[in-house]
Amino acid sequence: MLSIFRVLPVLAASLLIGSAAKAEAPAYDFDNRNAAVEVAIQTIAPLIFEELSPTAGDASLVLRATAMTTNAWFDAVAPYHPTAVGLYSRLGRRPAEERATNRHMNIALVYATYRVGLGLFPGREADLRAMMEGVGLDPDDTSTDTSTAVGIGNLAGLGVLEGRLHDGMNQLGLAGGRTANPTPYADTTGYSPVNTPYVLNDPSRWQPDIQRKGGGLYRSQVFVTPQYGTIEPLAGFDPEQFPFPAPSASNVANLSDYRAQADEVLAVSANLTDLQKTMAEYFDNKIVSLGFSAVDAGMRRGLSMFDFVALDFATNMAAFDAGIVVWQEKAKHDAVRPFSAIRHLYGDAPVTAWGGPGRGTVEIPASEWASYMPAADHPEYPSATACFCAAHSQSARRLLGSDEMNYVVPFAAGSSRIEPGQTPAADFEMTFATWTEFSDICGLSRLWGGVHFRSAIEESQARCSVFGDLAADYIEALTDGTAPVRGPSLAPDR
Repeated sequence: MLSIFRVLPVLAASLLIGSAAKAEAPAYDFDNRNAAVEVAIQTIAPLIFEELSPTAGDASLVLRATAMTTNAWFDAVAPYHPTAVGLYSRLGRRPAEERATNRHMNIALVYATYRVGLGLFPGREADLRAMMEGVGLDPDDTSTDTSTAVGIGNLAGLGVLEGRLHDGMNQLGLAGGRTANPTPYADTTGYSPVNTPYVLNDPSRWQPDIQRKGGGLYRSQVFVTPQYGTIEPLAGFDPEQFPFPAPSASNVANLSDYRAQADEVLAVSANLTDLQKTMAEYFDNKIVSLGFSAVDAGMRRGLSMFDFVALDFATNMAAFDAGIVVWQEKAKHDAVRPFSAIRHLYGDAPVTAWGGPGRGTVEIPASEWASYMPAADHPEYPSATACFCAAHSQSARRLLGSDEMNYVVPFAAGSSRIEPGQTPAADFEMTFATWTEFSDICGLSRLWGGVHFRSAIEESQARCSVFGDLAADYIEALTDGTAPVRGPSLAPDR
């Protein structure tokens, strides 16, 4: 993965400060620092990479973890705001003097992170305890006294766990009455692809890819968490109100359009630049791209502790909720990926394209064509990443009151995951002037990476800003205290 110390210097510096604080626990400055950035993120982000997604590209798993974590933060700091209420807990209102500094909010936030982290990563208690002890907090303090920051944090984290543990994602792996050998996040919908990794029975439908794991090891894809499309959004809307039109160009019966969109992917593959490759990898990593962009925006604007948490929760909520609709539509349309369409259309005929790491542009049989980025474990349409970026960017615009971003991201020569030591050829900086530019390049990066057709990207860009608005609306209702009480999210009846 791209090093966070190269990708976001502001956050990297904060994380280094946090590490120093861990070495001298009593010195951590709860009054003036931001524990979300300096303590929680530097603990939770590595656990996401190590336990859920090595590349942070498995969005349904990554976004659920980040949404639950930032939800716990919000519910933990809400009692210190004049009017705010939590999403899954209502923990009263603390005196104004307790919000004069960040101390109480920071302590509550770290305890909330610890509690929700134990639920998300049950095998990583040692890491989570180290987070607590590193800043001088007692992980064994289980107080639920709402007159204390410790009690508020514990209850906020436990409230989010109760709110999402049985939401239908099958986090425990016991759905369907399973009693032994749990299979966390395994499918509960009964999805079965019409194509096998070896036989394309229907050229219009998704085909699981066979991907190299290393050496002589390969794996066949399984649709990751198709049940994601059935669960309750954090903002509480009905996902079925947001259908996407069928991807007509991906229907092989419309052969001219089918060929045209495949040919565009081939043409892009044959002319990839270092910038395009780098952006494809950058936006594939949901923590580095989505997560760090929101953190940077909040830090550079000098937001208060509460406003920073509200922004981070809103952007995570927007992307997570957008993903529910995207997965609903992916399961419905079950559309073919570019690699299958290209191989189906041209077989062993020669095509000019990217030839693999270190090989550049070459002439190869179409049957050997592969996308620059490995195709994700789910059908092609609509583009999830384009939708996440549209929703994320719109929620940020709304809460920050501006499209202005001015976000500078440095990339080191040779830092590529796909072509290490080769791409990019030289150090460079990417400046995103606006959230609109950030979202637009994010969408295009999926075409450059060879994993989506243009129509899947454009439909997501056109339709997904609404999820940013819904998240911003809900954050505003939680902040002014008018949001109704929510019960736990429960798996839908089948």
